[in-house]
Amino acid sequence: MLQNIATFALTAIFISIVPGQGMAMVLRQGLISGAAVARLSILGNSTGLAVWTLASAIGLSAIFRVSPFAYQALKWAGVAYLVFIAIQTLWSLRTQTHNFDFEVGEIQSAGKAFRVGFLTNITNAKAMVFALAFLPQYVPADFNLTLGIAIFGLIWIAISTSWYLLIVAAIKKANVWLQKPRVRRGLTAASGVGIFILALGLVIAPAK
Repeated sequence: MLQNIATFALTAIFISIVPGQGMAMVLRQGLISGAAVARLSILGNSTGLAVWTLASAIGLSAIFRVSPFAYQALKWAGVAYLVFIAIQTLWSLRTQTHNFDFEVGEIQSAGKAFRVGFLTNITNAKAMVFALAFLPQYVPADFNLTLGIAIFGLIWIAISTSWYLLIVAAIKKANVWLQKPRVRRGLTAASGVGIFILALGLVIAPAK
């Protein structure tokens, strides 16, 4: 089991650092709304990972194996949400008089910030596939499957959360640079376009 944990941790690190909709969401929240909002969104994202872990533990993977429609429904929900976030991000560029102080941006309630992170993750097909298809594979045959999935899920959540918090910290350290209007608007535009590209990637991705 210990060897499997080490192997899984390396896999989870790779999965977490590869750019995807979770990272795009964290960058978007950090750039537009500030570190506090970004951290709440990370909490929402991590809660989504916990939901996928629980779903894997109770055997939801079996449902997706027998029902391709269920997978496609989640996939298209993810596409729709990514497009919505991308449009919202690009729409923020319409204001010429942005406040570029890192700690004062688009006002979001704690609930909305958490919800953005949660919905980004819960409609993330990559997170779903990783939890439902791969988590169980790391559990040794002689180990309790439910407990094993829970252990690996907690490791995954810890690694993902730590990585995103590092991203937010890095953004905050670059506060002075990000206060420059051209830099901030350029990164915001790139984030919005990037989210659109992620949505397109989901559309053209082959069916699982």
